[in-house]
Amino acid sequence: MSSEKILVGEYLFQRLLQLGIKSILGVPGDFNLALLDLIDKVGDETFRWVGNANELNGAYAADGYARVKGISAIITTFGVGELSALNGIAGCMSERIPVVHIVGVPSTKNQAVKPLLHHTLGDGDFKVFERMSAEISAEVQFLDSAETAPQKIDHILETCWREKKPVYLAIPSDSGYFSCDASGLKTPLNLSYPENCPVAEAEALKEIVSRINSAKKTAILVDACVSRFDAKEETQALVDATHFPTYVTPMGKTAINESSPYFDGVYVGSLTETDVKERLESADLLLNVGALRSDFNTGTFTYGTPVTNTIELHSTWTQIGTAKYENVGMKALLPKIIAALDLKAVQAKAAPVNFKVPTPTAAEGYPAGTITQKWFWPTLSTFLKDSDVVVTETGTSNFGSLDCRMPKNATHLSQVLWGAIGWSVGALFGACLAVKDSDKPDRRTVLIVGDGSLALTVQEISTCIRQGLKPIIFVINNNGYTIERLIHGLHAVYNDINTEWNYQNLLKDYGAKDSRSYNIHTEKELVELFQNKEFAAADVIQLVEVHMPLLDAPRVLVEQAKLTAAINKRV
Repeated sequence: MSSEKILVGEYLFQRLLQLGIKSILGVPGDFNLALLDLIDKVGDETFRWVGNANELNGAYAADGYARVKGISAIITTFGVGELSALNGIAGCMSERIPVVHIVGVPSTKNQAVKPLLHHTLGDGDFKVFERMSAEISAEVQFLDSAETAPQKIDHILETCWREKKPVYLAIPSDSGYFSCDASGLKTPLNLSYPENCPVAEAEALKEIVSRINSAKKTAILVDACVSRFDAKEETQALVDATHFPTYVTPMGKTAINESSPYFDGVYVGSLTETDVKERLESADLLLNVGALRSDFNTGTFTYGTPVTNTIELHSTWTQIGTAKYENVGMKALLPKIIAALDLKAVQAKAAPVNFKVPTPTAAEGYPAGTITQKWFWPTLSTFLKDSDVVVTETGTSNFGSLDCRMPKNATHLSQVLWGAIGWSVGALFGACLAVKDSDKPDRRTVLIVGDGSLALTVQEISTCIRQGLKPIIFVINNNGYTIERLIHGLHAVYNDINTEWNYQNLLKDYGAKDSRSYNIHTEKELVELFQNKEFAAADVIQLVEVHMPLLDAPRVLVEQAKLTAAINKRV
C-alpha cells in the first residue's frame, strides 16, 4: 500500500480529467453536494462543474459532449435525480455513447441501518435504483470501501471507454471523503482495444483480400460504429486507397469525408434515391463498415444487398458472407487490408462515382418563395463550413439532413436509433461545451430542431446562455409533430402544440444580453441571411425561426412514415 493518499472523490475527478473531461454535467442534490465540493480541489482551472436545467437535459448534454469529446460525465442525486436522467442514459446505451453516470447516494451508515429516508420508496431498499440502471449500463459499481475504490473507478472507466456504453457509479455521501491510495493515478488508464486474435485475423484478412481481388464491382457502406469506435481515420484511408464508391447510412453521416471524390451518396435501403440505390446494390461485393442496422437506419430493414456478397467489419468481430470471425476488430484490421491489396489493380477496376449534390428544389404546390424541406436542406449545405458541429433532431431534421452534404471534418450528431424527441437541445449544449473544452474552440455548433421537439427541452438554451456559448439555433416552425402526423393522426389534436410561443423573444427572455434572432418566411430571406457575414461569424448566440408548411416533410421521412405506420397498424 502506498503512503500517498487522496480522497476517493478527488481520485475519481483526477481520472476524469485524465480522460479529457473538463466539464462535469448534472444537477445538485443533497446526496451529491459534498462530492461536488471536491471538484474545486482537482487543481486544474479548466475542470469545472456545469449544471443543467434538469437531469434529463443533463443526460442529453452528456450524450452530446461524449460524441464530440469521446467520453463525458454526469452527476445526479439518489432516486429522484438519477431516475430523471435514465431516458437519456438509455439512449446512450442504445447508440453506444460512453457516459459516466455518477450518483450520490445515502451514506454507508444509512445504507447499513436503512432508515426511512426521503427519495426512497419507503421500503428500506437502497439498491433498487442501482438495479434499474444495471439494465441500461455496461457496468455498475458501488464505492463503499477506500481500499477497493481506486481499482473500481479505474475498471469502470476503462469499461466505459472500450465498450462505448454508459456506466453507473454509486458514491455514498461519506465515501467520497474516504482516504485511499493515490499511487494508481501515476499509471495511465488502459484505453486500448482488445487485440485481434492473430489466427482468426490472418484467416479473415486472406479471405477479404481474395474476395476484393475477385469482385468485379466493390462498394463501401459506412455506418455509425465507425465514429463510435474511433475508426474514422482507418476507414477514410481505405476509401482513399481503393477509390471504391462509398456510401453512408443516416447514422453514418460524417463518419467519412462527404467532400471526397469517392463519396457516392446516402443509402437507406428501399428509401434510397433510385440512382444511388441502383449503384450500390449492383455491386457484387459490399464492405459494410461499423453497421448498426436499426429500422430508421435501414429503411425498415430493406437492404437489397445479399449476405453472401457482404463483408461486415465491426468493433470486435468480422463477418464474411455467413462466416463469423470473433475477436477480429475493424480498427486494427483495416490498415492490414490496405497493406495487403495491390492498390493499383484495385483502383483500376473501381467503379466511377456518379454522386450529384442535392440541389434546392423550388416549392411545389405552395406559393412561390415558400421554404420547404426539399429546398431548405440542400440550401443549408451552402452555409455550413469545414469542422462545423451539426445537431439534428428526431423527425424532419434527421431525415432532411440526408439531403445536406456535410463539409470536410464536420461532425453530425443525430439520435436515429433511440429517437427521443427533444434530445437535440440538450445534446447541442453538451456539444458546445465539448467544443469549448477542445483544442479547436472556434468550431461553430449548429442545431436544427422542430418547434414540437424544442418545447420538451427548451430550458437548456438558458444554460447555453449562462455558459456564454454561441450556437446557431434553427427552429423549424411548422405547427406540431410532423413525424407523428405522417405516421398516424394527420390532423389529430395530440399532434398539435402551443402555437403562441414568441421565438423571437426566446433568447432575451432567457437572459441573453448579446444575441440575435431572425424571423424567416421566404427563400429569399434565408439566402440573404446565409450571405450575412455577421450571422456566419457566430460571435453571439443566434436563433433563426424558419417557417415551413404544416404537412411538408422530407421525401425519406414520408416514405419511412408509411413503413412505420404499417408496422404499428392496428389489427
